[in-house]
Amino acid sequence: MFDPLTIAVAVAALGIAAWCGYAAFKDQPTKDWHLIGMAVVSLAALVQMVIGIVRLAQGEDPHDTTTVFVAYLVGAACTLPAAGFMSLSERTRWGSATAAAGGVILAVLQVRLYDIWVGAGA
Repeated sequence: MFDPLTIAVAVAALGIAAWCGYAAFKDQPTKDWHLIGMAVVSLAALVQMVIGIVRLAQGEDPHDTTTVFVAYLVGAACTLPAAGFMSLSERTRWGSATAAAGGVILAVLQVRLYDIWVGAGA
């Protein structure tokens, strides 16, 4: 994989989680700026998915199975859009909390993607 992008997506996802978590703490729903930030991070996760698939097509293999790796790539790319749509359906503080949870989940998925690619952990 491309480690700097994985780190950047994880850090940005935690930033979104903190930002949306603060909005939930302040009893505010997600705003347009939150959704724009989530879209930018989602775009980075989408770029990561494309890079991962290209690396697989070039013959590189993850330490774990390819199917698991691709499933995590797709899941990571879909996490924040799903959380964003869910936060739009709940226009209260809980929508912001949902978006914050999506950011945390994306960060955890980044760690797991790294583990699958290099074989760290088990």
